[in-house]
Amino acid sequence: MSLVAPADAAAFFDAVSDASNKAEWAAVATVVGDEPRVRMVHPTWEGETLWFATSADSAKAQQLRENPNIDVQFQVSPPGFIHIMARGKVEFPDDAATRARVWELLTYDLAAFWPGGVDDPDYIPVKVVCSRVELSEMFGTTNKQVWRPA
Repeated sequence: MSLVAPADAAAFFDAVSDASNKAEWAAVATVVGDEPRVRMVHPTWEGETLWFATSADSAKAQQLRENPNIDVQFQVSPPGFIHIMARGKVEFPDDAATRARVWELLTYDLAAFWPGGVDDPDYIPVKVVCSRVELSEMFGTTNKQVWRPA
């Protein structure tokens, strides 16, 4: 395992974003009481921040309000077998500028889920403030690089 130096963080996150785009979907782990819950989401990187969207009254949103700790796992299919793991805490920014920016940032048709558009009261952007991001190959067994905030 190698730790990503602060000077190499931008290049690391470019590689993380490129690999994540190849995976397209990611598994998000939350907790209810002492039981794990895993769901698929379609997140997008913005530098060191990972974003996805959910419905305001969803079980996922409720669980993350109660316990903001999250793990997000991407797995790129063969031949790459690239693995990305992001760990951190979520925030739910709800200002108009962030809602609009994330609506444009995410790479799928959010209107399919929130037909009211960016102002749909059920749409909430979810910001993952990462405390650890891992990029590796072969399911995390080789070429493991780990970033932690400075």
